[in-house]
Amino acid sequence: MKKISILFICTGNSVRSQMAEALMRHFGGEWFDPHSAGTSPAGLHRYTRQVLSEIGISTEGQDSKHLDVYQNTEFDYVIPLCEVAALSCPNFPGKNERVNWYIDDPIRVIGNEERRLMAFRITRNILKDKILKFIREKAPAQTPPPAV
Repeated sequence: MKKISILFICTGNSVRSQMAEALMRHFGGEWFDPHSAGTSPAGLHRYTRQVLSEIGISTEGQDSKHLDVYQNTEFDYVIPLCEVAALSCPNFPGKNERVNWYIDDPIRVIGNEERRLMAFRITRNILKDKILKFIREKAPAQTPPPAV
């Protein structure tokens, strides 16, 4: 069975798209082939790693990359996670469906470490809910729902 390919895009490819890639790989890796990229890659944020590891999800093997890396790659779905990424996103080859998931960037939250970590956890939870819903809707019909 061919896996359903997905490209998650945000600005820095440091938080939202990295979280989405890791969550999709964890919960839907049997059916989905997730990737992530950014319009201005900034490196994987340490809080991204931390809040994913809190729920047992690894970012091993993931790195921050520019969306040009995928300019000749066909995807089934392209999912921009912010308006900037959606407006900057090129057309990719093949027939792909664009699905916009605009999610606030937790990097913009100002305050102490606990307040900032809470913003990252909220972002993680929003993405987790969206990923699980996406899997239920797009995975093959005979697929059991992902274990949470």
